[in-house]
Amino acid sequence: MDLRKLKTLIDLVSESNVSELEITEADGKVRIVKSAPAAAAVVQTMAMAPMPMAAPMPMPAAAVPAAAPVAEAAPTGHIVKSPMVGTFYRASSPNAKAFVEIGQQVKAGEALCIIEAMKIMNEIEADATGTVTKIYCDNGQPVEFGQPLFIIE
Repeated sequence: MDLRKLKTLIDLVSESNVSELEITEADGKVRIVKSAPAAAAVVQTMAMAPMPMAAPMPMPAAAVPAAAPVAEAAPTGHIVKSPMVGTFYRASSPNAKAFVEIGQQVKAGEALCIIEAMKIMNEIEADATGTVTKIYCDNGQPVEFGQPLFIIE
């Protein structure tokens, strides 16, 4: 695979919501992984014949999300994190009532939200019993794997 093609692929990954891309061709395999927001994209090349490895390309400034506001005090309680990349929804449909609100008691296994990934609606359930004290995401917001969604105390 030539360097122009690699650069194009890296640019496409960095400008999209895709966090990982792997392409296999007759002359080798390329895997591009988008790291944490401020980090650079990493390129791993595994070839059947020796191939030059491209230097990591820095992510364009437009693709880096805005920095979080000044850090708050460390949250207490159980943090429910996103198990996947997708779009966060607080309700099952635009006109429906939200699954949970701040101050609401929840039980383990109760639905908290939906994350849409690849046109599939995945219901995210509470993995602890307690009171919802914080909701980190807005309706329709894209979320990453491991991103905090709720705090349950």
